[in-house]
Amino acid sequence: MSTTSRITATALAAAVGMTALAACGGPDGGSSADAKTVTLVSHDSFAASKSVLAAFEKETGYKIKRLPGGDAGKAVNQAILTKGNPQGDVFFGIDNTLLSRGLKEDIFSPYKAKGLDGVPAYLQLDKDKHRVTPLDYGDICVNYDRAYFAQHKIAPPKTFDDLIKPRYKGLLVTENSATSSPGLAFQLGTIAKYGEAGWQGYWKKLRANGVEVVDGWEQAYNERFSGSAAAKGKGDKPLVVSYASSPPAEVLGKKQEPRQAPTGVATGTCFRGIEFGGLLKGAKNEKGGKALLDFLLSRKFQEDMPLRMFVNPALKDAKVPPLFTKYGARIDKPATLAPETITKNREQWIKQWSSLVLK
Repeated sequence: MSTTSRITATALAAAVGMTALAACGGPDGGSSADAKTVTLVSHDSFAASKSVLAAFEKETGYKIKRLPGGDAGKAVNQAILTKGNPQGDVFFGIDNTLLSRGLKEDIFSPYKAKGLDGVPAYLQLDKDKHRVTPLDYGDICVNYDRAYFAQHKIAPPKTFDDLIKPRYKGLLVTENSATSSPGLAFQLGTIAKYGEAGWQGYWKKLRANGVEVVDGWEQAYNERFSGSAAAKGKGDKPLVVSYASSPPAEVLGKKQEPRQAPTGVATGTCFRGIEFGGLLKGAKNEKGGKALLDFLLSRKFQEDMPLRMFVNPALKDAKVPPLFTKYGARIDKPATLAPETITKNREQWIKQWSSLVLK
């Protein structure tokens, strides 16, 4: 979760967040050794408003230094490689597709964040030990470029079955399951749909239909997807694996709100992602890390998330902006898999997927 994913951000949102964090961190960003600096390790799509981060600094006295680590899959891998001597104090962006790996590798210290009682129980996948805190959720789905399909007089796809039809040959770009949490979530969605006996056959058909695979979400959405404003017309893939909440990102900042977003969601291709944060074991500023986790679950931060990272806040009473609900797709029945099923099969599924799709 990552959405996935985190969830769920645009290049614009990421730029806003990076600028704000730099402003809060001082000229050199500080370090975890500095008792007044707390270091946040995250995927590239973490973003927050400058005013929200300034509020954290004012309330706690801590400045934030951010260490982006690529897509969520890569960031988690790096956190595992540095366990015991982490790069920072708090990790943001491990989701339910990768959670069991992080827990198995013991990279987090238990901490029950303030405000956790306001989070629905179904999001609390580690509620007995509190090694991670649920912060947001979203649905990973295929997005489509409305203009492309209108111009070519083709109905956009709605389901997984549609994606293997000849009319969509060569139109889809997805992320690598081995390096990207949205990519893995999309694979898990096909497993939930077709089962252990059928998902590999589906991917053989998808590969024959010209699916393109790239390393991460940023490359897929902001470079390859024709519907992304960030691609500036250079993308040539009108279908991309992203989030049900991505369309509002294409409307944000426009002088006049359109009737509908320029991108749409294939609602029959969605998998529910839940994103977590955690206190890294061995954190140099454990006290600051706990304060940051509390803040990430506060209403101030939670209500900032929808139009910064384009994900749903985990906190039940957090207000969601009208633009987010107006243009984002509501997914009532996303595909899901039990966490223990993902834990048991994830590594072998990734290996099987890699041999099928990347050969």
